[in-house]
Amino acid sequence: MSNPKLTVPALSACAVLLASCATSQSDLADADIANIAGIEDSFGPPFTVSTVGPAAIDPRLLGPQTLPEGLTFDPADCGKLANERTLPPDVQGNMAATTAEGDGVRYIVMAVETSEPVPVNRPSDQCQKVTFTGPGIRGLVEVIEAPQIEDTETVGTHRVLQTTTQAGSRTGELYNYVANFGPFIVIVTANPLVVPDQPVARVDTGRARDLVTRAVELVQG
Repeated sequence: MSNPKLTVPALSACAVLLASCATSQSDLADADIANIAGIEDSFGPPFTVSTVGPAAIDPRLLGPQTLPEGLTFDPADCGKLANERTLPPDVQGNMAATTAEGDGVRYIVMAVETSEPVPVNRPSDQCQKVTFTGPGIRGLVEVIEAPQIEDTETVGTHRVLQTTTQAGSRTGELYNYVANFGPFIVIVTANPLVVPDQPVARVDTGRARDLVTRAVELVQG
């Protein structure tokens, strides 16, 4: 999957807004999503790095991770995890993003400031790993280790999708990490690039988790 979509859940009361209740507004007085540009220093050769924004939230980057209709999920009640969205559709705000490509992997580090705090999309215990199958498609979504950051709610997921057509089968995977604190969200995604005549690279999940921690620090100021 060379062009994966990213995603992040629905507004609720303060009891659900774990991160925003734990982090006071005064703690975030110096927070700035533009600081995400500092993450460029985390990449050296052979990475190609670029940063865009801050600008209005781009729904193409933060839209839902949708799957075709008619899939069978196991557990059956956990299809929501496979079709999760990062932000409610009506949330307003700004975002900035840094993209780094190298060693056969793409990392995207995004910082988002929303009009209102957004609750953490934390899967239930029975939905920690969900598989799905359908005509010409199968895959899984599973909860993975995320960094522990003070006054921040974090969750990580790993998604694998295999499609089969007359031209053959294709497999893509995406690692997605989300950190919520007050009205701010840091999202880090990592996925292998499709490079002709090259084996599929392994994603360095340790590096991805470190990027989450560093990005939160940068945004907090």
